[in-house]
Amino acid sequence: MKLNTKILPPIALVGALALVPVTASSFAAADTTNYQELEKFMSVYERVKANYVEPVDDHTLIKGAIDGMLAALDPHSSYVENSDFDQLKATTDGNYGGLGLTVSMEDGVVKVVAPTEDTPAWRAGIKAGDYITHINGEFLNNLTLDEAVAKMKGDPGTTVKLTVIRPGHDKPLEFTVTRERIQLHPVKWEIKDGIGYININTFTGNVAEQTKAALVGIDKATGGHPLGYVIDLRSNPGGLLDQAVDVADDFLDSGEIVSQRGRSKDDIERYYARPGDLAHGLPVVVLTDAGTASASEIVAGALQDHRRALIMGERTFGKGSVQTVVQTGPESALRLTTARYYTPSGRSVQAGGIEPDVVVPQLSDPDYKERVIVRESDLRHHLLAQAKVDDKLLEGDDSPDPRFTAKPDELEKKGIKDFQLYYALNTLKRLSAPMTIASAAPVKKAH
Repeated sequence: MKLNTKILPPIALVGALALVPVTASSFAAADTTNYQELEKFMSVYERVKANYVEPVDDHTLIKGAIDGMLAALDPHSSYVENSDFDQLKATTDGNYGGLGLTVSMEDGVVKVVAPTEDTPAWRAGIKAGDYITHINGEFLNNLTLDEAVAKMKGDPGTTVKLTVIRPGHDKPLEFTVTRERIQLHPVKWEIKDGIGYININTFTGNVAEQTKAALVGIDKATGGHPLGYVIDLRSNPGGLLDQAVDVADDFLDSGEIVSQRGRSKDDIERYYARPGDLAHGLPVVVLTDAGTASASEIVAGALQDHRRALIMGERTFGKGSVQTVVQTGPESALRLTTARYYTPSGRSVQAGGIEPDVVVPQLSDPDYKERVIVRESDLRHHLLAQAKVDDKLLEGDDSPDPRFTAKPDELEKKGIKDFQLYYALNTLKRLSAPMTIASAAPVKKAH
């Protein structure tokens, strides 16, 4: 198996981890504090092994210790084995079995970060901010996130019943969802009122290539004269770093796209745009929401910092960390947070997210006012940004903009099913109108 390098949430095959027997001589050079801490661990391990009410094998104890150690670091570091390892490989390839949900865990509650478009969960009507309390009638109390996810997985064609609490609703909601093999179609495009619309819903292995094909297709469909582009990154949970860099590069002619900074001051890696803007300098609007995370935030942050695009919608998730996956055995891997990433201006989006240039609520969603928003800053043990983040961003002021007063039923009567997209298209029409007039006017030379 070959894993791609530099992934967000990610997979990078750095190398196999060699397990070396731990002996007293191994710690000869360690300081006294480290040795004492290791003695504590061995003392507890031996006591549990000898006196626990039921016999327990070494693998269970060591796996539990590893899980606990990584859980104490941040929400994205983990150790996976067997079926979880297969799932990790499959999700990176964009082909896996399940419901199509990105979820997080806080205080024993499973929270929906975002459903992936065109998946069983998305079609069933599960929304970001929902709380999953029961699976097939079983209360999810004190389960780990991996255990809860394992209960939702199963063979394609089988069904699972989810009980969901949604803020604003008096009673729990019941969803019966049929599992499918999730084959993601990460890039979709079409022409809307002369504007190229590109929906990118994840950053798997071939997204950059598909985005370039979308831009070429839009050029052909409009005779080389689109009014502009809408890049929809809403509910995009991220993916591969190299794909995010290449997609941002499609809209930039030069300059830094993102920097990745590790533990030491010298551990900095920068990624730059190459000459050639495939969007021909035309106006671009990027749509974001609270489900826009990780690799998606790299694209949005780069285009915002270079003033190449107008970011519109809602503040993003705020996952500004990089995970490296080290394969530790034939069917096991360590996913470890190894760096933070920064936008071209040096901003860390970790925990704070990217604030849109124009805040536009999703008025066409009847639950948008009551829906609970889950972001990185809500996750236990989340990393803090090394650069200062505005306190308002960490508090998360997501109150509706008073300028937007339309109600969902009013918008539906007008045929507006997606208010954020409707607003973005109208904005691009206004932006492109002066350019069209100017290009048609005769050029006067100064004498």
